[in-house]
Amino acid sequence: MNDVSLSDLRAFAAVAQYRSFRRAAEEIGTSRSALSHALRSLERRLDIRLLHRTTRSVAPTEAGEALLARIAPLLGDLDAALAEAGRPAGELTGTLRINANEGGARWLLRHAVPIFAARHPRVTLDLVTEGRLVDIVAEGFDAGVRLLEAVPQDMIAVPFGGTTRFLAVAAPAHVERYGRPRAPADLADHPCIRQRLPSGRPYRWEFERAGREIALEVPGTLILDNSALMVEAAEQGLGIAFVPEAYAREPLDAGRLVLLLEDWSPPFPGGCLYYASHRHVPATLRAFIDAIREGDPS
Repeated sequence: MNDVSLSDLRAFAAVAQYRSFRRAAEEIGTSRSALSHALRSLERRLDIRLLHRTTRSVAPTEAGEALLARIAPLLGDLDAALAEAGRPAGELTGTLRINANEGGARWLLRHAVPIFAARHPRVTLDLVTEGRLVDIVAEGFDAGVRLLEAVPQDMIAVPFGGTTRFLAVAAPAHVERYGRPRAPADLADHPCIRQRLPSGRPYRWEFERAGREIALEVPGTLILDNSALMVEAAEQGLGIAFVPEAYAREPLDAGRLVLLLEDWSPPFPGGCLYYASHRHVPATLRAFIDAIREGDPS
């Protein structure tokens, strides 16, 4: 037990967190073969299996998860202490990687990023936007941004932006031609602008009123995968779109769109930044969370 080195523990933590020998090897600057050898040697010295290995994946065992939970904060504190020793007091450096959906990224750019960038000019913010929900730990991100309801339960969430709604909207000309739907079932008589999910499946429009929930596969010959484009298509009179309120608010206020089925569109918890509960929170992420809270107008 006494010959377990700090480098051994760093190697294990990297593999356990990234769940990839390749990503871990890149992170700590060694080869995959050397890393694999180091981990097997560590398991022999501890006389316990720390990792499940297959030809395609690697994941911590129960004992590995327990060890990671204990050492990750300690390694993080050590890294933070070493980093602080080599920089002026209060100055942050490095890269903060965040995976976000488009709506969340827009909110951050308006409310949090300007504060963070002005306060920490030497930190690189790598903000990746995509529709699919990724494993932020396996993909090497410090945090993710999604709707609160989509965040895995084992993550720590930092809500922002208050509540939100999905709204059915259409151009005034559409309402003049097809009338105004009074209930979700009436959408069967309207051309709708459908949305394709990152999985490839079409999104079923979800409505709720007085505790009654309805999910519909609406008709329509136009399918898009971007909310901003759906709003633009609705403005062109191509059908009814069902989009987050943030995308529709300006054209609604300007009269280019009309709100439909409002009583079937209750508010629900909006976006949040989330990160793994078992990982040490880097100083850069703590600073970004501070910027979110400071810039949140809700």
